[in-house]
Amino acid sequence: MILHTTIKGTGEPVIFLHSRLETGVTDFEYQCDQLCDQFQVILPDLRGHGNSFSDEFNHFFENTAQDLAETMEHLQMNEAHIIGSDLGAFAGILLARNHPHRVKSLTVSGIYPKKPARWKQLHRKETEKQRCLLRDKTQIDYYNLLHNTNWREFIYLARNPDWYPFYLSEGLADLRVPVLFIAGESVQYEASGASIYGDCPYIHKAVLPFAGHSVHKDQPVIYNHILLQFLRKKTI
Repeated sequence: MILHTTIKGTGEPVIFLHSRLETGVTDFEYQCDQLCDQFQVILPDLRGHGNSFSDEFNHFFENTAQDLAETMEHLQMNEAHIIGSDLGAFAGILLARNHPHRVKSLTVSGIYPKKPARWKQLHRKETEKQRCLLRDKTQIDYYNLLHNTNWREFIYLARNPDWYPFYLSEGLADLRVPVLFIAGESVQYEASGASIYGDCPYIHKAVLPFAGHSVHKDQPVIYNHILLQFLRKKTI
């Protein structure tokens, strides 16, 4: 499917892939504001988010990667720098794996590099957090306004502990595109990627202080500085 997309600026294309329950224009706001005067910034709503309506969520990551490839084709875009967090990071990894010619570089954050030994406990805690969200009318009203689709489906899907695509993060070192892995120090299982991916020559690593899962929001100035350095080394 062709994803609903917002485009800002001109120059070499950079595609930002948002986190779960965000949209193209609500996530990566700090990054878009700084990059849109140097790059063409592409902000798609991923399948089932924002205005990219879909009621098909089986094989979500595989279908989303294909959506991205089809959207790039629709925009007559041969390749782009891909930057993703959380859900968007996994979509970017799969795009790089299935369509490497489309990905000039890949930046990911908000992912576990491998399955933690305490995954059942961590997943149980996250599931309870999401249940609380569904009991919060203010949150429900906000997401109803944000998404022209059944956003609750992503909460229901994530209740399955096997839904998290560890096979994608564990295969990051197998990609043959330049990769920048960024994590916040306060999420130890994400920050561990700096050592887990340590020997891979294709992956640059950065762990940012005083930051958590949404590292691009928690430390936007440092994140942007590192991201721009990486992109400038990978641009023509």
